[in-house]
Amino acid sequence: MSKGIPLSDADRTPWLESLRDAIRERLDHGEDVAISCSALQLKYREILRAADRSYKPGDYSTCRVKFVCLKASAEVISERMRRRSSEGKHFMPASLLQSQLDLLEIDAAEGITEVDAMVRATDIVGTTIAQFREELASTVSSYF
Repeated sequence: MSKGIPLSDADRTPWLESLRDAIRERLDHGEDVAISCSALQLKYREILRAADRSYKPGDYSTCRVKFVCLKASAEVISERMRRRSSEGKHFMPASLLQSQLDLLEIDAAEGITEVDAMVRATDIVGTTIAQFREELASTVSSYF
């Protein structure tokens, strides 16, 4: 990507499997973990969900691996990428943004938490934690 060429599934899969294994190791030790990556498609998220040894494909509500999608316009994302790139903090050229947005698949059935990326980072974290707590409380109460 740093050379302006989008990744293929063959490029992504080993990387996603490494992330899955790192997540699984922490989950197996009872730890929480947060990672940041662009798991743009369902098949990529399924690789990561497999870190939860009890995950059954399609049973999103009980999976311990959760996803957050930061929502912003292409223009805002592009500008942020340009700024970060000029600061040496981003590897992907903004010219690849549209190819990434074209890959994005969000299905409401997956229960992906969508958060407005236009707010402060602390608000994004707070909103995300609140939504995860609400989801957890709902899941726990359904057992009683």
